[in-house]
Amino acid sequence: MTKKDVVRLLEKIATYMELKGENAFKVSAYRKAAQSLEVDERALEEIDDVTTLKNIGKGVGEVIETYRQTGASPTLETLQKEVPEGLVPLLKIQGLGSKKIAKLYETLNITDKTSLQAACEAGKVSELKGFAKKTEQNILEAVKAMGAKKEAYPIDTMRRLNRVIQEHLTTIPEIERFEVAGSFRRMKEMSKDLDYIISTREPVQVQQALLKLPHKQKEVAVGQTKVSLEVDYDDETIGVDFRLIEPEAFYHTLQHFTGSKEHNIRIRQLAKARQEKVSEYGIEQPDGKLLQFNSEAEIYHHFNVAWIAPSMREDGSEFDKNLSDIITLKDIRGDIHMHTTASDGAMTLQEMVEANIQKGYEFMCITDHSKSLRVANGLSIERLLKQNEEIKALNKQYSEIDIYSGTEMDILPDGTLDYDDEILAQLDYVIAAIHQSFNQSEAEIMKRLETACRNPYVRHIAHPTGRIIGRRDGYQPNLERLIQMCEETHTVLEINANPKRLDLKASILRAHPNIKLAINTDAHHTNHLEFMKYGVATAQKGFVKKSQVINAMTRDEFKTFISQKKR
Repeated sequence: MTKKDVVRLLEKIATYMELKGENAFKVSAYRKAAQSLEVDERALEEIDDVTTLKNIGKGVGEVIETYRQTGASPTLETLQKEVPEGLVPLLKIQGLGSKKIAKLYETLNITDKTSLQAACEAGKVSELKGFAKKTEQNILEAVKAMGAKKEAYPIDTMRRLNRVIQEHLTTIPEIERFEVAGSFRRMKEMSKDLDYIISTREPVQVQQALLKLPHKQKEVAVGQTKVSLEVDYDDETIGVDFRLIEPEAFYHTLQHFTGSKEHNIRIRQLAKARQEKVSEYGIEQPDGKLLQFNSEAEIYHHFNVAWIAPSMREDGSEFDKNLSDIITLKDIRGDIHMHTTASDGAMTLQEMVEANIQKGYEFMCITDHSKSLRVANGLSIERLLKQNEEIKALNKQYSEIDIYSGTEMDILPDGTLDYDDEILAQLDYVIAAIHQSFNQSEAEIMKRLETACRNPYVRHIAHPTGRIIGRRDGYQPNLERLIQMCEETHTVLEINANPKRLDLKASILRAHPNIKLAINTDAHHTNHLEFMKYGVATAQKGFVKKSQVINAMTRDEFKTFISQKKR
């Protein structure tokens, strides 16, 4: 359990209280307590008595202590029983906060999306104070979209659902091996469904176990070779297909259903040139014999093709490129964008250091948020310089890794930077980022980015478009001009590996094969260091070479790189 877990609990209790229509002062008490914990730089285990913190009284303190000791909260559980379950998903509707939902519940007995849709269609919502006719129409459209099966879902949603499904598959003893396939295995930004290849000699038993899948909503098709279900996950209806195959054909089926269609066409063309036929069962020889291999690598080797990572199996052009220098996960030697409890991270500085050592990294940069980003508990100048000294002292304690001090500094709406140069000069590594005023014109956005690029201490630009996949497009920079500026000023652009972002995207990387890049997780928890694979996959889709990526440098090369002034 981390401090973030407790903060989330307190905020959740406050939300449920608001939905229930509780006294505003009680709601505020939980929100203020969450804020007090958020801004305290200590880890949870370092806080012996939470009631010594500002705005945490005895009552809230007891709630926190119970949660710390048991991992459960009777207070939240009671609220969840008292508040209709169907109200919580309504919080996802833009413009409908917990106060407005509580009003709908109290006055119109709205308890879920069905009753809300009926009330909107009857015009009852717009009769309430604070709900205009246009608001009612927007709510109605949002409610109709909730739960409807979409064309595709963001990779982060699919990542979390995949984890749930894999946990279920590991409980089925008749499964010899399984692997996710399809567009999610290719780590596409959006996927329409999840596909699994399952190796088994007892398909009927596996089939029956699959029907007990968590979140199952509907059985679409159930057979001995394929089971298709729909699941209700994260208020979305998502399709999941399972293909049951005999073990000998497993890797052929996996390769076939990983795709893409264009990639498989090229495989079939290679086979045809040898008078062979390719299917999900194996490679049929001219004499009718069926070849079946024990790995995907052997399949590609059979056609005299070097292994092609799933992330690059997109449009067929991957067969025509030299992929030997393309960045791989094992090439990454450090992560240079991450956060600690000093700003909005869940783990302490030392915990992040030890987690990076566990990853086998040779160097790392601590880059907590800057002072203007108050929502993320950004560091004042005094706190930043104090952390800088702590990092330098900690660096002397660890021989396994070089620890660099830095910041993820805000590029402010007026085009200035959040810290003066005299402060930046004391840090090892400075990242600049836009976190606010996304609706500015392209000219205003570019002015802000140019200020950062031309600053002598700013080494790289984080998440260069600010997008969140499937949720927001971000701001609108002129990427051609930004890339040119970065080349002129020797500023690095980031591939943010957080699966919510994947920013820059692969199409930009393909169009600009010589950009200098950093692939970073933007980790706010030690677990987030695992996101690196998504950033590397995005780079692979863009055919990014190892030589382009600064955190693929050796320990000494990186030390030299940042010890030299930005040219």
